[in-house]
Amino acid sequence: MIVLGLTGSIGMGKSTVAGMFADAGVPVFDADAAVHALQGPGGRIVAFIEAEFPDTTSALGVDRTLLGEAVFGDAGAFKRLEAIVHPAVAHERNLFLERNRDAPLVVLDIPLLFEAGGWRQVDRIAVVSAPANVQRERVLSRPGMTAERFESILARQLPDVEKRAKADFVIDTGRSLSETRAKVDAVIACLVGGTGR
Repeated sequence: MIVLGLTGSIGMGKSTVAGMFADAGVPVFDADAAVHALQGPGGRIVAFIEAEFPDTTSALGVDRTLLGEAVFGDAGAFKRLEAIVHPAVAHERNLFLERNRDAPLVVLDIPLLFEAGGWRQVDRIAVVSAPANVQRERVLSRPGMTAERFESILARQLPDVEKRAKADFVIDTGRSLSETRAKVDAVIACLVGGTGR
C-alpha cells in the first residue's frame, strides 16, 4: 500500500481534489470529517472538550462557534484543544488504514499534514494549491468568514510556497476542473504504477 498525504492551505480546493481521488476508487480518509464525527452528538471527545472548555458543548456535540471563540487568539488554549483532538484523529486514521490494508493506494486528507507532523506517516505528499487571489476569494465567500479570521488561520498554516516545495506532487486548482482531474489521474497512475516522482 502507498499512503499519499493530501494537504493544502484553507481555500485551495483540497476537498474537491479529495473527492476526485474517491471518485477514482481510491480510499480517502478525511481528517476534517473525522473531527466533525468526534465532536458531533455522542462524539468520543465531546466530554473531554467540555471539561477543558466549559459551556462549549450541548446534546448536539461541540458548538464550533463557541469553541472557536474560546481558543481564538489564545495559543495555549489552541494547544490544549489539539492535545485532545489530534490523538483521537490519529486513532481513527489507524482504523481506516487497517480497514483498507489491501488497497494499492490510499489518501490521507489532512489539512495540517506538515504542521501536525502527519507527513512522517505517509509515503508521498500531494499539495493542493491555487493562486493567492483565488484562495482569498474562495475563503472570504464562506459564511461567517472575516478577513481577520482568514489571516489568523493562515498564520497557523505553513505558507503555500513552503508546502509546494516539500511536495512530491502539486495539484493546481486554479485551472479548470477537467485539468485538475487530469492531474489527479496522473498522480494515481504514477503511484499505482510504482514510479513515484
